[in-house]
Amino acid sequence: MTMVMAKPRAEHGFLEKMVGSWDVTSDMSGETPWVENVRSLQGIWIVAEGTGDMPKGEGGEGGGPATTMLTLGYDAAKGKYVGTWFGSMMDYLWVYEGEVEPDGKTLSLYTTGPTMSGEGMADYREQVTFLSDDHRTFTSSARQPDGSWKQFMEAHYRRKG
Repeated sequence: MTMVMAKPRAEHGFLEKMVGSWDVTSDMSGETPWVENVRSLQGIWIVAEGTGDMPKGEGGEGGGPATTMLTLGYDAAKGKYVGTWFGSMMDYLWVYEGEVEPDGKTLSLYTTGPTMSGEGMADYREQVTFLSDDHRTFTSSARQPDGSWKQFMEAHYRRKG
């Protein structure tokens, strides 16, 4: 029996725009920028590896080198973008499902994960927004009791070279 190979669809084009090397700055990265390298798996999936230093906490704890991995693809059967995120700073696997917004520039990904306090779970929305071909943002928001989203993190990605 032969497996039918997936073929890139129009929806995969959004993900392909992420391929390359990026300098990353955010309010959480402090003075030390991160670097993200994104590669394509035959136009079906992207794998993004980020490396940098985590800032120390208010009490001087934590910090140090960290690595993150983001996988994203488009599941034609679900009609949704799907993916995962994990990082060396935690032992939780984040699982995403989402869609590109009508503006064609923003990918909204929804997930459930640990609260910032570490007690219980919460709903989150992560958004990848292309401001240009060489500049994109990644924002994280938590669902509030009234159903609205409160943004708590924003990172800027600028294409290298």
